[in-house]
Amino acid sequence: MTIQIPRGTQDILPGEVEKWNYIENTAKKICENYQYREIRTPIFEYTELFQKGVGDTTDIVQKEMYTFNDRGGRSLTLRPEGTAPVVRSFIGHKMFGNAVQPVKLYYNGPMFRYERPQAGRFRQFVQFGVEALGSEDPAIDAEVISLAMDIYKQLGLKNVKLVINSLGDKESRLRHREALIDHFKPHIGEFCADCQKRLEQNPLRILDCKKDHDHPIMKTAPSILDYLNDASKAYFDKVLQFLGTLGIPYEIDPGLVRGLDYYVHTCFEIMSNAEGFGAITTLCGGGRYNGLVQEMGGPETPGIGFALSIERLLAALDAEGIELPAGHRTDCYVVAIGEETKPAAFKLLQALRRAGFSADQDYLGRKVKAQFKAADRVKAAFVAVIGEAELQAGKASVRNMATGEQKELPLEGFITAFKDMANRGEA
Repeated sequence: MTIQIPRGTQDILPGEVEKWNYIENTAKKICENYQYREIRTPIFEYTELFQKGVGDTTDIVQKEMYTFNDRGGRSLTLRPEGTAPVVRSFIGHKMFGNAVQPVKLYYNGPMFRYERPQAGRFRQFVQFGVEALGSEDPAIDAEVISLAMDIYKQLGLKNVKLVINSLGDKESRLRHREALIDHFKPHIGEFCADCQKRLEQNPLRILDCKKDHDHPIMKTAPSILDYLNDASKAYFDKVLQFLGTLGIPYEIDPGLVRGLDYYVHTCFEIMSNAEGFGAITTLCGGGRYNGLVQEMGGPETPGIGFALSIERLLAALDAEGIELPAGHRTDCYVVAIGEETKPAAFKLLQALRRAGFSADQDYLGRKVKAQFKAADRVKAAFVAVIGEAELQAGKASVRNMATGEQKELPLEGFITAFKDMANRGEA
């Protein structure tokens, strides 16, 4: 019986993986320009980390985590998101004592959630994210948002919009919580079982319910913006002011709450407006989490970050018809004519590779015509031919595949001559 790939996962094959590399390298370069540095954390962590860091009342912890016991009986979980592991590392390595503050980090890698696979949603998916820890300046909220927007802009997306909200501080959220309970309680029997549990545990999560999203009283639910105290209002106004300074348009959505318990003040999503993109329009989400480090055993440290989905980014690029400049390149294909020329051809092939060129040759014993067809298939810029005559003369015949022009280069000193020729694009 043929073994199938697990449901909700995907193979990323040659031809596609180059697009992933291009996106990830573009995002990394932008992060470096913003002075964010890469961090890599384990794919699995102790389950307690996500129970504490993500929140017991979230769908992630209650329904979606891949959790198992190891042979020592310890409960481990495949990471469902990136912030909690980064904060755990921040605390464990005492980064709060670093000379350079705030600590600005980025990560890239697979995450795992058990949920129904659908377009744009996988059980193993890849997130690129950033975290800035140690500052509660509203300007860094705008910086993090600007960084995310720059990634999409650099990749060519035009139909994206920023949606933003404030969740306020603890005092504001407590007042809003009480108002939400009063609003939903008389009708809670009309809502799903999850929302009935959320009423007392975390009523804010009711606003994020997918099943009851169209219930009439959702539209009249108290807005968090009406319960912000003066400090929270001032903070939000400054974030919006900085976004305006950077020329970043935004849409305020009082119903935007995000799915994680640790957010305070700024929360935001970047969405695709592309026609035909699909029902799930969110490309990126993030926000501020001032109490998370302290909750996980570290010193009081403010933080803000975001995570974006590489899969959804690729879908958005497809929806806008954007082709990435991420094709596979072959600088030179080496053709050997006759058995006695193979050692010299193989030596030349390795010399090209060690000089930094992408090069290949035939390994199937094909005729000369078939070898040239193979060079075409791999889009070789040049073909270097060594036949009996070339071998005796100590030369290789090099053809420019774009122009058809041909030139002989000496095997001794071939690399220097080929570099010059390739730089000028001639044969």
